Amino acid sequence: MKIKWRKWNRAIHRDLGYVFFAMTIIYALSGIAINHINDWNPNYDIKLREIHVDISPDRNEIDKQTVLNILEQFGEEDNYKKHYFPGGVRLKIFLKGGNIVIDLQSGEGLLENVHRRPIFHAVNFLHYNPGNWWTWFSDIFAGALILLAFSGLFILRGKNGIKRRGAVLTIIGIILPIIYLIFFY
Repeated sequence: MKIKWRKWNRAIHRDLGYVFFAMTIIYALSGIAINHINDWNPNYDIKLREIHVDISPDRNEIDKQTVLNILEQFGEEDNYKKHYFPGGVRLKIFLKGGNIVIDLQSGEGLLENVHRRPIFHAVNFLHYNPGNWWTWFSDIFAGALILLAFSGLFILRGKNGIKRRGAVLTIIGIILPIIYLIFFY
């Protein structure tokens, strides 16, 4: 009995594609985010706002209630965590999801709000291998990608298969990273 290797190849390629569809999307989104990490923060949306408050430059006159009154001006009174005076001439207020730094002499300050990006924070968390079992699962996924790549070479026959058009495209796909490494590594 002859083994129908093309049938098995298609079945393996198809089934691995289905099983690892979500993982492919997760790693692709995270990869895009990480590729552009110098352009934006993929994990957090950070908003900065310049503020001005009337405040006493004497830090001894600033207590929790004074800080809460300041926060009320910006709708942040429910987010108060604590405050302190770094360097003596500044007031730093820690908030749930941000902070405020105020220069006590000028009253000028900066309000920073930080919020997780719903999708990108989650996919980046998974991409950075959050636990031992996830590392194993990711390794299995990486092995599956290798199998998908090789099995994909032999899906089509004829002029579009690996013996003709597929060979040309595969060679191009191999040469491009090699060229990049030669010039930029």
